[in-house]
Amino acid sequence: MAKKILQVEDMHYVYGNGKPALEGVNVEIFQGEKIAVMGSNGSGKSTFFLNINGVLLPEQGKIIYSGITVDKKNIKELRKNIGIVFQDADNQIIASTVMAEVGFGPMNLKLPKAEVHKRVEEAMEYMNITEFRDRPPHYLSGGEKKRVSIADIIAMKPEIIIFDEPTAALDPLNATMLEGVLKSLEAEGKTILLSTHDVDFAYRWAERILVFCHGKIIADGTPVDIFNNREVLKQANLKQPAMLEIYELLLEKNILNGNANKTYPRHVKDLRKLLEGLNS
Repeated sequence: MAKKILQVEDMHYVYGNGKPALEGVNVEIFQGEKIAVMGSNGSGKSTFFLNINGVLLPEQGKIIYSGITVDKKNIKELRKNIGIVFQDADNQIIASTVMAEVGFGPMNLKLPKAEVHKRVEEAMEYMNITEFRDRPPHYLSGGEKKRVSIADIIAMKPEIIIFDEPTAALDPLNATMLEGVLKSLEAEGKTILLSTHDVDFAYRWAERILVFCHGKIIADGTPVDIFNNREVLKQANLKQPAMLEIYELLLEKNILNGNANKTYPRHVKDLRKLLEGLNS
């Protein structure tokens, strides 16, 4: 069984205007999970991320990381081991060159210079941005900035990586690049939490989906379970993924025969295999 690395118990957070953003969030995260976090704007997703990343401190409740309860004294452990790639790369990028930008996090970890240099080179190579090393990141394209902001976090070598709306404003080429990066991180056993409004992407990528609504998690399950739950979809303003709708339509029209286990296709290749099976 996978190791539990993060546990949140009864987390509450209220912003300065008195409006509650989180109201009793409970969740357990296990090593190597691929989790899509979904819900309407203002449902609490980003606030949840900032609390478990140590940027914000919950008003109430507990965060337990690797078996240790987090408090003000050891909150650096969260910041070191849980990295976040923000939706808008410009909000994350602060240095004057790409190399300095990628090195900022490891430098803050007080690592030896040789280790910082090694991590920066590895992260730039990983994200294919070595040629930009001396360029000012603010003059790069949107997709290139996104790659720099991901390299920032990879250089920190966190155990958990959070992506806040990573596909927003990305063109198809860069969206494909992002999926390739996610695949590489998964192969390394990283735990990934990713917020998205893209139901088709969440359905094909995630192993588990958390659905937020009004500061609470209202559903936690597999993509098939979540997207087949009409009540949850209605509450969270989500729709069914196209692949699931097509599959249900094919069953309804008796083009496909539903079996007892109902093997739901999550990729085009899965659906093709089912359709090819009709002629075999």
